[in-house]
Amino acid sequence: MAAIVYFRKISETDDLVEYEFGDDPDNLERRLTMDRASCTSTVQDEQVDYTFLKASRKLNALHTERGVWPERGMSVS
Repeated sequence: MAAIVYFRKISETDDLVEYEFGDDPDNLERRLTMDRASCTSTVQDEQVDYTFLKASRKLNALHTERGVWPERGMSVS
């Protein structure tokens, strides 16, 4: 069974980057915040689950690879 998570940047400040994420690209109901300095993530609904971890890891991987926080993307496994 494949797992897919989509994400889209909704805001960015000097300290934080906020994303919407979820398993339906047309209905991203959850949000996470990335701390730009530490590259750590916090989920706003406090539900630390596979979808959150998958989105967070992909965002960090893309940031490391490209040097910028991505505007949008997805992770498939």
